[in-house]
Amino acid sequence: EVQLQASGGGLVQAGGSLRLSCAVSGFSFNDYSIGWFRQAPGQERKAVSCRSSSYGEFVKDDSVKGRFRISSDKDKTTVYLQMDNLKVEDTAVYYCAASSWDRLCMYNDAPLYSGMNYWGRGTLVTVSS
Repeated sequence: EVQLQASGGGLVQAGGSLRLSCAVSGFSFNDYSIGWFRQAPGQERKAVSCRSSSYGEFVKDDSVKGRFRISSDKDKTTVYLQMDNLKVEDTAVYYCAASSWDRLCMYNDAPLYSGMNYWGRGTLVTVSS
């Protein structure tokens, strides 16, 4: 069974950095798409960034362009979201998700969200002014 668990959230000041981790187990597909999503209270869950094994990284939210980046270990047991120059508006619960379809990262919004087969529980990031 595939399982994902996000961690690394916390309270940081605006302008600071934080790295989120997603521990992955039971996932050994050669082709994959791994994405990070975030959800603020009362708001819909939105995609932040997505990385495909075949097509690279796709930034899904222009507000994080140049500030956030996805990376992973070689064995894909852990994926990361490096967040730099954090802003108050980045405050949200962050989720990692995965699919065995390498082309999924090319999609946006609802198709991207619904196409993710596996989800982990979120980790809260709070950015203070």
